Amino acid sequence: MNTQEKEYYAISEVADLLSVSKETLRRWDEKGKLTPVRHPINNYRVYHRKQLFEFEEAQLMFKSLWDEEMQIKPLRAFRSIELFAGAGGLALGLEKAGFQAQLLNEIDKYACETLKKNRPEWNVVQGDIKNIDFSVFEGKIDLLAGGFPCQAFSYAGNKLGFEDARGTLFYEYARAVKEAQPKIFLAENVRGLLNHDNGRTLATIRTIISEIGYELISEPHILKAMFYQVPQKRERLFLVGVRKDIYAQISRDDFQWPSPYRRIYTLRDALKKGELYSCDVPDSLGQEYPSRKKEILDLVPAGGYWRDLPEAIQREYMQKSYFLGGGKTGMARRLSLDEPSLTLTCAPAQKQTERCHPEETRPLRTREYARIQTFPDDWNFAGSVTNQYKQIGNAVPVNLGYAVGRSLVRLLNAIEKVSKSTHE
Repeated sequence: MNTQEKEYYAISEVADLLSVSKETLRRWDEKGKLTPVRHPINNYRVYHRKQLFEFEEAQLMFKSLWDEEMQIKPLRAFRSIELFAGAGGLALGLEKAGFQAQLLNEIDKYACETLKKNRPEWNVVQGDIKNIDFSVFEGKIDLLAGGFPCQAFSYAGNKLGFEDARGTLFYEYARAVKEAQPKIFLAENVRGLLNHDNGRTLATIRTIISEIGYELISEPHILKAMFYQVPQKRERLFLVGVRKDIYAQISRDDFQWPSPYRRIYTLRDALKKGELYSCDVPDSLGQEYPSRKKEILDLVPAGGYWRDLPEAIQREYMQKSYFLGGGKTGMARRLSLDEPSLTLTCAPAQKQTERCHPEETRPLRTREYARIQTFPDDWNFAGSVTNQYKQIGNAVPVNLGYAVGRSLVRLLNAIEKVSKSTHE
């Protein structure tokens, strides 16, 4: 059912929609800011659609342009390069949006095997980005994309220029842009980059972007994957830049961040047959818990964590962490089928970032991991189980890449029209 038809929302759904905790909703209820009503049929405490209209996140979803944006198609074959390509989450999303990859670079050999195995026709270059000459692509590339790992810049507080950023992977990303001269670029990173080193890291990045001849067409923007057909509470920071000679000819309105989908997918959508997948999740390999850990996690309910254990077992499981502050909500965490997954990490059985299956007492398996990242079931991962978890956990969710890709196609279509009119 889409949100245009849906009248009532469960507390967990509203918490996800407004990006607040259930505790926050309880406080709002006590203060009279947002009070649940009783569902007319089952008498559960729920929220009516009309109550949510004052919140911008809800308005964006209720008035979504998703269906309109799904019709966006490239005016011609747009060519792309992707750096730090990993296991192909962003690359797959961009391919679905209509981009033709000319080069994908990745240093991890297993991730490169994954890319080659699934797309033998892609030009996958394994190795250090420092050794690649991108100037051979000058004038031939529409988009350069990639999620550069965020490294601290050496001289905190100084406004560093391009040459001073040498030795960082952002320098190599910027060098690739400078050499290939794409019409636009897409950079993605963790949301922490926004405030890294009190904002100085991002200020340096802005300086370098300008220095190499590009302008950001919009402020750096955090996208929450769960709004884009991804059953996961993952957030990524995106930057979109346009070459200055092109930027001067187009409108800022030619680029819009993607509209949210009409509803938020949950873990049930990832693991069970439904709107997102046409069958239940196929079986696959995965890690297992040691016997005592399994006995303890057997006691945790779906959606629960260490605080749901008896106190004696809390102390046994948490050890010294029991006495430390903070919620530590990832510890002994069992996921719920009725909510999006927590952000996947590179290891689902780590004590700090537990990702226990909602119905069985075991870590999520590799295929379950892949579905939560919206990889298709026929996308096969190379390497050991540990390596597969790492590849999948590090990926940009495919459907998020697809949504962003459509926004980039619309921008390039606008650039294409301006280019044609100036040459006529």
